[in-house]
Amino acid sequence: MARSYAERANTHQSPVARRLFALMEQKQSNLCASVDVRTTKELLELLDKLGPFICLAKTHIDIIDDFTYDGTILPLLELSKKHKFLIFEDRKFADIGNTVKHQYQGGVYKIAQWADITNAHGVTGSGIVKGLKEAATETTDQPRGLLMLAELSSKGSIAHGKYTEETVEIAKSDKEFVIGFIAQNYMGGQDEGFDWIIMTPGVGLDDTGDALGQQYRTVSQVFSTGTDIIIVGRGLFGKGRDPLKEGERYRKAGWEAYQNSLR
Repeated sequence: MARSYAERANTHQSPVARRLFALMEQKQSNLCASVDVRTTKELLELLDKLGPFICLAKTHIDIIDDFTYDGTILPLLELSKKHKFLIFEDRKFADIGNTVKHQYQGGVYKIAQWADITNAHGVTGSGIVKGLKEAATETTDQPRGLLMLAELSSKGSIAHGKYTEETVEIAKSDKEFVIGFIAQNYMGGQDEGFDWIIMTPGVGLDDTGDALGQQYRTVSQVFSTGTDIIIVGRGLFGKGRDPLKEGERYRKAGWEAYQNSLR
């Protein structure tokens, strides 16, 4: 039987995960907004509207054309405090440990300074976890969490089978820093003492896919296969949709699907 977010908030090994679960319970939301937009203005305006409905904001900060740390990140952090959501930078690190360490803590974006959560591919082995954790501990005294990319929602993805199994093994290398997976299914681990968070992209209430290979499943479908958090992007604001209306619509659908999974 599935465990409630409140229970998991009390027992999880990661302080980031505990905080996230507590926010989810408080806001009755398991909705992560994927805000893939090109300007700081769009990013901040969207998150100010969506903020009350989400537990997590997922960014691709390197597509912001007018990015500056003071002009983009500082207001983003203020919004996260105002609306009580965490920030997940969808960086998808995929290099050796020493390289990702520098990519995470330095450069233009300084991701480790401001993103509560980031993610990585398992293709280079467990050194990627060690490198990212070192960067986090050297950069900030705030807790950070890592998601491993176990499965993807795009058509023809090769992230399945043996690749997924090996990624799960890499995740076992650090129980506190690795908090879960980007995946389409439950990844196990409970019998070994892991409480991995499953975040699932490719969720839509209206569309079934796009011209570039994205495939969408419904909220009830992804909860039936073990998700904890639904990641929604264009369904919230694309095609002229109203983010206030859609934010509440997806929040409600996600919460109802979660409650049904507890029965």
